[in-house]
Amino acid sequence: MMSDRIVDAAAQRARVAIALFFFVSGFGFATWASRIPTIQQRLGLDEAQLGGVLFALPLGLMLTLPITGWLLQRFSSRQVMMVGAVLYNAALALLGFAQHTWQLVALLFCFGSSRNLLNISVNAQSVGVQRLYPHSIITTFHGVWSVAGFAAAAVGSGLVQMGVLPNYHFVGVAVVLTAVAVYFFPNTLPLPPAQEERKSGFSLPDKSLLKFGVISFACMACEGTMYDWSAIYFQKAAHVPKETATLGFAAYMVAMTTGRFGGDWLVSRFGVKPMLHYSGLLITVGMSLAALVPTALGAGAGFVLVGLGVSCVVPLVFGLVGRTTTLNSGTAIAGISTIGYFGFLVVPPLVGFVAEAASLRWSFGLVAVLGAVLVLLVRLLPNPDEEAPEKIPASRATVAAAAASEEV
Repeated sequence: MMSDRIVDAAAQRARVAIALFFFVSGFGFATWASRIPTIQQRLGLDEAQLGGVLFALPLGLMLTLPITGWLLQRFSSRQVMMVGAVLYNAALALLGFAQHTWQLVALLFCFGSSRNLLNISVNAQSVGVQRLYPHSIITTFHGVWSVAGFAAAAVGSGLVQMGVLPNYHFVGVAVVLTAVAVYFFPNTLPLPPAQEERKSGFSLPDKSLLKFGVISFACMACEGTMYDWSAIYFQKAAHVPKETATLGFAAYMVAMTTGRFGGDWLVSRFGVKPMLHYSGLLITVGMSLAALVPTALGAGAGFVLVGLGVSCVVPLVFGLVGRTTTLNSGTAIAGISTIGYFGFLVVPPLVGFVAEAASLRWSFGLVAVLGAVLVLLVRLLPNPDEEAPEKIPASRATVAAAAASEEV
């Protein structure tokens, strides 16, 4: 009885700690995204140039994938996560001081590299925490990430209106987020390194689960587009004043946050596959509406639909991966996660090139196609609600033992 209470307390502390690391990740990235229009104007970049600069971020992420996989095979994900959080916030702080395009490119490369370390390892930790609970909690983690993004967007909007420079903004946020990470690190899970797969530092998921990675890619490509371009779209396509251009991004974040915190109830009512299907439809309709009706009301309504659409896709996909017995290693989970983040980071820069060649409206219209692709892929999936779930008690015992051994 006593050991159960200790494990339960450790599980609760770990859940809070990992939720706070999700908050650090979401708040840091949205802080950068909220000031993209300001930095674009300061450096005098057009859409094509901005798109080229933004490529530095996914380039940093992709080039560090083998390193992240190698680290996860040799160190606990909690150690990789903490190092990633510190480097992530350091890169964020320096982004505000970029005075030349080449400086911004170099710092975005570092920002992407450190973000990869943080996000892959925090997702590995979240799967470990999930195994301590008999019910789904992964959606909540991603809901916290959304709350962090919304909060950062609100702070960014306020600081833009107050005329606060990005360097002061970024340094202040970086200091606070680093303090949060350091404070909650002791409560994270001491999971062992994923040493069972030594043939390479990084592996893609097996073919039977690759479709989940592609679904994640399509969803997160739309999500990344909203982060990087929603404020610019509101300003240049919908002709909203610069001071209020971030309201479109805020509307999107509110919708995504609401959808994620209501996701568990909706999944229980309708099932996983119907939820993924309707999510794809919402993304398609929302992006199309924003492209076809480029007004504050039309684009805003479209952004809300996109937010609702993307809200549950990635949490549901990650939940399915966590329940799959063939993907127990950290490197395989990293493969699924990275396919999604690749779309999140690579597609938005392409939006800039299409916008320069045609228009932002054309860019958003083409991104709407990804929502349709998601719908088609979901139809090819077996019904996950009819599949046998992972045996939670055994997983709880395994992870709980590791957590308890840390406290002894």
